[in-house]
Amino acid sequence: MISPQASATASPARARLLETASRIFYADGIRHVAVDRIITEAQVTRATFYRYFPSKEDLVLAHVEQRDRQIRSAVTEAFRSSADPEALLIMMMAGIGAEICGPGFRGCPFINAAAEYHDPEHPVRRAVQAHRTWFRQTVLNLVTAAGCTDSEYTTSVLVLLRDGAMAGGDLDDPAMVREHLMRTVSAVLADGRGTG
Repeated sequence: MISPQASATASPARARLLETASRIFYADGIRHVAVDRIITEAQVTRATFYRYFPSKEDLVLAHVEQRDRQIRSAVTEAFRSSADPEALLIMMMAGIGAEICGPGFRGCPFINAAAEYHDPEHPVRRAVQAHRTWFRQTVLNLVTAAGCTDSEYTTSVLVLLRDGAMAGGDLDDPAMVREHLMRTVSAVLADGRGTG
């Protein structure tokens, strides 16, 4: 059972558990990682683990929600640097390109989590969907403000590009994927405004 109190509690031990679990989940997957491994690598007791996370599912949910907060915070910070919607879209996609080329990149943590939680009503899957809904709405708002005539279509294409780049960045040459992502984003935006 997912406990909302567990995710609201802050402590160094909880932070260490969450950081350790997030690193392991991202590198090795979620389902087959044992709680014992997380406890050992986080250097906490079993009692400490269960004090903050009554189940592994609570920890997985906290992992997904924390990644969502990190991304939203980074986007909010980027938005302070510009009011130009097209520049902000390019900046968001450039951030994705940088992530793809970063060390240890293993694909999108949200898509990875969704692949392990098939039930759309599971709290982890709902947290993944909440992130995707936020991302899509953010892109739609920027695309509309940038003057794209068919903003729904342009948004859908940009979200597909993001998803494809996240998969391709793990499977193919990340630098090439980043270059193609950025070229295609520019072309899609120009086409959306009727200037392509």
